[in-house]
Amino acid sequence: MKNYRLWQNAPITIKKLLSAGEEGIVAETPKPDDPAFKKVHSLVLGNCRSAAAAACGHLRAAGLNTLLLSTTLEGEAKHVGKMLGSLANSIGSLGEPIPKPAAIVAAGETTVTVTGKGRGGRNQELILGAAMELNRIEGMVVASLSTDGIDGPTEAAGAIADTQTYSRAAELGLEPHEFLDQNDSHHFFKKLEDLIITGPTGTNVNDISVIIVL
Repeated sequence: MKNYRLWQNAPITIKKLLSAGEEGIVAETPKPDDPAFKKVHSLVLGNCRSAAAAACGHLRAAGLNTLLLSTTLEGEAKHVGKMLGSLANSIGSLGEPIPKPAAIVAAGETTVTVTGKGRGGRNQELILGAAMELNRIEGMVVASLSTDGIDGPTEAAGAIADTQTYSRAAELGLEPHEFLDQNDSHHFFKKLEDLIITGPTGTNVNDISVIIVL
């Protein structure tokens, strides 16, 4: 905390607890062999990989050539979105890395560095970045959503974009770059009615992004 200059402004209760731990007054975090864990059993029912695999199975059953790209996706959301948009373009124009009809699934959790005063979430910002990258080849769609149904401080789980998103935004007088600069992806997609609304799902295994190229 001192290294990141957080100690000075930390609540006094936190300072006392950490100091007591450092002095040995308060016990350190229990280790795996601690008696407290003798009656504790953990069972993983689902995780990011199982959710991504289920998505791939559904898309494969629909007749699409399917690729699970990653289950550890991370990075700045708008940059990851640009990469996914570029990947969709590659499939659409070159049939690489998989031929059409194609579906690519990527799971993980990206990051948004907030510099503007807008409203949004990492999935919505990711798709805004993707929408700006998609070329005009028909039949390309990119979507991303949080598995808990809540993307950032919004009511949306995520958003969806296709090759018409940019032109539809222009018809409404919306400039995607301005919304991206303000981290205002939520209002951008709300105006286009392209938000994904699921409501709280009661679970959370990171985010799922999907590219479909027909």
